[in-house]
Amino acid sequence: MYLEKSLSTKRITIFRFSRSIASFFLMGSYPAPSIAYNSYLRNSCLDEIQLIKNLPSIVKYLYDHYQVKFFLTGSASFYLKNLFSESLAGRKFIFELFPLTFKEFLIFKGSKFRLPKELKNVSRVTFELFLPLYEEYLTWGAFPGVVLKSSKKAKEKALDDIFSSYFQKEIIQLGDFKDIKLIRDFVLLLAQRVGSKLDISKIASELSTSRPTIYEYLAFLEGTYFIKTIRPFSKSRDVEIKSAPKLYFCDSGLLGRIAKLEEGKLFENAIFNILKLRGNVNYYQRKTGVEIDFILDKKSAFEVKLGATRQDLKRIAKVASSLELSQYFLVAKNYSQLENVTYGFNL
Repeated sequence: MYLEKSLSTKRITIFRFSRSIASFFLMGSYPAPSIAYNSYLRNSCLDEIQLIKNLPSIVKYLYDHYQVKFFLTGSASFYLKNLFSESLAGRKFIFELFPLTFKEFLIFKGSKFRLPKELKNVSRVTFELFLPLYEEYLTWGAFPGVVLKSSKKAKEKALDDIFSSYFQKEIIQLGDFKDIKLIRDFVLLLAQRVGSKLDISKIASELSTSRPTIYEYLAFLEGTYFIKTIRPFSKSRDVEIKSAPKLYFCDSGLLGRIAKLEEGKLFENAIFNILKLRGNVNYYQRKTGVEIDFILDKKSAFEVKLGATRQDLKRIAKVASSLELSQYFLVAKNYSQLENVTYGFNL
């Protein structure tokens, strides 16, 4: 819809594939040159392309022979990531679209507020200005279709539709899993473990299934961007691989709709989804229990707290120093006058 409003219809044509339209591309032969030369097709947007199994060869043919350019989108990410692995090598650019950042959220809300440039030392006035908006962002998440809804009921329905659509299109249609109830129970179980280390053997036992099945489910859910796992911080790659991962969901609003979690877990999940856009994220935990929630690019430490205390600040400063990290921050939800404290809306 945004493209349709923003781009001249004389320069681009948008196809939203249905089964009937898809049949045109499944006739077994390539489109005629007269179709390719049609000025309305020289720049084309094709949506729901997972419905067209032989689309890569058609796109390659039209691009190579008639210089037709395509903007291809689809909802079945696991299928799409493998669909174009070989046939369009050197001819394609891949863009990953994630839920909105808070800055993008403000744009969608039509807000004229501008985020502070400084990562820390935010004034109380500025904090109070952004808090109500950030509360909404944290509670309902960052999917554009949810952000644009105005009522609580409409937002709840939008989140339910997103989860239902994901389950139908990704898990049932593309995942081809035999036990649908088992993987649904697995998703619900994972939602309760956000921010915690995953004990694969324990999960397999709880669900009365095998460890290989759990690993298969995890790989699929992560491959479709529904979840993300992170490894512990270590200067040894072998230690990272062997240690248990932690888990986060793609959106705090969706997570809150699936499971009734405490505010701290939703906040931590939201902070992770912002940090993952900045680089590689790890966590750190010693056997004694001392930990750092997130370490970004092996340089910056972030500890997430609803309310920051001086003791929290001293602890993260000490651990960060022992790991030779260049900087550290407490990410708080509530206002604090302590140094090195920042907020979710300002990351």
